[in-house]
Amino acid sequence: MIIEKSSSNLMQIQPTILRFTKMLSSVLQLEVEIIDANMIRVSGTGPYGKFFGRTLNGNSRLLKHVLETHEEKVVIQSQSDPLCIDCGMREKCQEKAFLGIPIIVQDTCIGVISLVAFTTEQQQRLKENIQVFSDYIRHISTIFVAKLLDSQGHNVEGLNKIFLTLITNMDQGVIVLDDENQVKFINQNALQQLQTTQNKIAGKSISIRPLTFQQNYSGGHLQHIISFDEHQELIIGQMHDVHNHQLFLMAFHQSHTRLSEDYNPDEPQIDQLIGECKPIRVLKRLITRIAPSPSSVLIVGESGTGKEVVARAIHRLSDRHDKPFIAINCAAIPDQLLESELFGYVKGAFTGASTNGKVGLIQSANSGTLFLDEIGDMPLTLQAKLLRAIESREVLPIGSSKPVAVDIRIISATNQNFEQYIAEGKFREDLYYRLNVIPLSLPPLRERQGDIELLMHFFLNLHTKRIGSVYPGVSPEVIAQLKQYRWPGNVRELSNLMEYLINIVPNGEVIDSSLLPPNFLAASITPVYAQPPTEEIAELEDARCATNLESMEKQLIEEALKRTANKKQVAKELGIGVATLYRKIKKYELTYWS
Repeated sequence: MIIEKSSSNLMQIQPTILRFTKMLSSVLQLEVEIIDANMIRVSGTGPYGKFFGRTLNGNSRLLKHVLETHEEKVVIQSQSDPLCIDCGMREKCQEKAFLGIPIIVQDTCIGVISLVAFTTEQQQRLKENIQVFSDYIRHISTIFVAKLLDSQGHNVEGLNKIFLTLITNMDQGVIVLDDENQVKFINQNALQQLQTTQNKIAGKSISIRPLTFQQNYSGGHLQHIISFDEHQELIIGQMHDVHNHQLFLMAFHQSHTRLSEDYNPDEPQIDQLIGECKPIRVLKRLITRIAPSPSSVLIVGESGTGKEVVARAIHRLSDRHDKPFIAINCAAIPDQLLESELFGYVKGAFTGASTNGKVGLIQSANSGTLFLDEIGDMPLTLQAKLLRAIESREVLPIGSSKPVAVDIRIISATNQNFEQYIAEGKFREDLYYRLNVIPLSLPPLRERQGDIELLMHFFLNLHTKRIGSVYPGVSPEVIAQLKQYRWPGNVRELSNLMEYLINIVPNGEVIDSSLLPPNFLAASITPVYAQPPTEEIAELEDARCATNLESMEKQLIEEALKRTANKKQVAKELGIGVATLYRKIKKYELTYWS
């Protein structure tokens, strides 16, 4: 059997190599670099995750050594190895340890798989597990050779056996499902995580479903609900599709909390809107009900609570989802420019105007959704013009005498107290009622303690994927501190904290209290006010939530009844039965129903 000649044999199977490279780095928590016989980089992670297909420079002595000798090379102290002493890059080199394994086909070395340590922790891990890691890499090398031969028309036996041997001995839990979600293989670590046995789960159909996403998202470490029989476990991991099979790879570090008993899989799941606490579950249900309506929505919440996330969710679930979503921050644009941004202008409308004129954002959002963030900061003169545009459903560009018809849905957001603004004459009351047809209130993060860990894992996955680092663990102490913190910056502050921690935690290690920024620790240690016991907090939150929701529900019904006296039409608009509508009218003592 002769392998066919090629300028780069390994490049023929680069997609396969790329998948295994990411898996190796995740499993072994080391950086990986793979080159071919011509010193061309085929794949890599971390600092080696770019310039694929490019020939390496002349300082890659360790890789050259493996290519030339066809033998494994282990270096625990890189700069002190004889091969590194005369290297011109020795003083600047950041590599601390190295393991290189040749890829051999019929006594010919066609490439090298290398593991590299950049931190002291990685160096120690490589030192303590050198034989195990070497065996892993040799297994992977065999798979590459088999795949290469197979791609060239050769029949290779034993590939499945090699693959199963590899995942059997992995330190992470692994589950392999067929196309009917039946368990074809599960290793011992996965059985321990699921608290079950081989006899109880082998061959059974199980469900592995992301907790926070159902569509429009893939990849990375997510919290998954694994269900079989009456058993449910919350497991962090990532799903891979491989040859009509699904491979679920569990993370090294798992969550410290269990799935909430209140979790209902039938509740609406909305991309990017993460949360299972009672206010967020109610908000998700409300969003799914109001999304198809053309009515204006006003979202009220503190800065950083995710008002634009909610606005985009409403747009995606509406009939306008395939039309433009135009967002503008009214506080970020100078007053003198805001009018031209919103309404546009015609040629020669003012000095400095574009010779071609400009289409305003309201007109750009035609048939779609216009999101006006920080609407409370809009100047009074523009408020009057916006009100006319909403009522007449047409805009008048600056300098034009001919209005342009528009069909838009307006979603506004504010963190201001509109009642105070109206009383002080800073905001028009008639515009407020036009914008506040459907009010939505977002709770601050300090009132969503049950969601903090969900959000933490969401942002950890988001930032590790973006930065290209290994998914870390989080100590129970840190999670407790996150739940005690007051979060003045809300969800945005949590996201920024997770991004900071991802950048400073050693790759794949556990985030502990020592890594938290000093200002966070000080705020956590010194509470803003004495807090009642946890059960009392929960009761207070539920009571506050119930009051807010009843107020919101009352206003929704009242606004609908003002528009029409037809109870059937009102009930349909609100997504409830007519009998329920009459009960609500009686409950809230509404006067618009006679």
